Amino acid sequence: MTTPILQADDAGIARAASLLAAGEVVAIPTETVYGLAGSARDPQAVARIYAAKGRPGFNPLIVHVADTGAAARIGVLEGDARRLADAFWPGALTLVVPLRNDAGIASLVTAGLPTVGIRVPAHPVAQAVLRALGQPVAAPSANASGRISPTTAAHVLDANGGLDGRIAAVVDGGASPVGLESTIVGWRDGRATLLRPGGVPSEAIEALIGPLAPAHALAAPDAPGQLGSHYAPAAPLRLEVLAPERGETFIGFGPSRPGTLTLSATGDPVEAAARLFDILRQADRLGRPIAVAPIPDGGLGAAINDRLRRAAAPR
Repeated sequence: MTTPILQADDAGIARAASLLAAGEVVAIPTETVYGLAGSARDPQAVARIYAAKGRPGFNPLIVHVADTGAAARIGVLEGDARRLADAFWPGALTLVVPLRNDAGIASLVTAGLPTVGIRVPAHPVAQAVLRALGQPVAAPSANASGRISPTTAAHVLDANGGLDGRIAAVVDGGASPVGLESTIVGWRDGRATLLRPGGVPSEAIEALIGPLAPAHALAAPDAPGQLGSHYAPAAPLRLEVLAPERGETFIGFGPSRPGTLTLSATGDPVEAAARLFDILRQADRLGRPIAVAPIPDGGLGAAINDRLRRAAAPR
C-alpha cells in the first residue's frame, strides 16, 4: 500500500479529519515538524501510532489541541503553566501538567503517567485539521522511532525511516518553518524544569517565569524526546568537529566552516534549526560517516545541540 498525499485544501483537510475520526493515523504539518496524528481519545488509534513508528511503549506522546480552552479540559493549567500557555500558545511549546481525571485521554498517550504533555500548534493546517475533527490528537513526529524527524511531506514517506504504506495519509502543508520539535517544560518537585529544549528558546521562558531547573535522568522518560539515542541517522555521527577526517561528510555551520553541506552559511541558528533534519537526511544518503561543526549553545543552538547529541549517542 502506498500512503496518499492530501493537499492542504478544504477537501484534503476534510478527508484527514474523516480518517482521524475513523481511528486512522494521519501525518499533519505543524510549525515544528510533521506530526503523526491519531485521536487521543481512541486507544486503538494511539496503538496504531506506536505500531507505525515502532515506538517504545514507555515513551509518552504529546496531545495537540486547537486552543487553550481545550487544553485546560485535559490538563491542569495553573500558575506558571497558565502564564506560559497565555504567552506562547499557539506555538512551539509543550507543557507537561497534571492530567485531569475526566480528561478522557487514552492511557497509552501518557504511558500510564499522571501527567500529560499538551501543545497548541500554530500551523494553520494543523489548526484546520484539529478544528474539523473537533477533538484532541496525539501526535509524535511522523517518522520511525529514533530516526530523523520529518519537516516535509516527502520526509514522512522517505524510504529511510519514513512511514510510506504504514499510515492512512499525509497532508502536505509545505516545509515546517521552525524545523525542530517543541520545547518541553514540566514541573518536578514544584520547580519548572526544562525537559527538552526546542523551538521556543529557554531564555524567553525564563524571562517570564524565572530560572528553569535542568532535567535529571529518569529510569523512564516523562516527556518525549528524552531517550539517549534519538533523531539518529544510520551513519555514525561525530560532533564539535573543526576539520573532518578523510571519508566523512562534513556538515558545516557559519562562514568559516562551510562543509560539504551546511546548516547555515551565515551562522544563523534559526536557519540551522529549520534545516537540521533535512541536512541530516541528505548527509545520511551519502552513505559515509558524518561530522558536524560546532554550534554555539545559546538560544536555539541549545535545542540543535540536544538533537545532535542524541543523534550521535551509542545505539
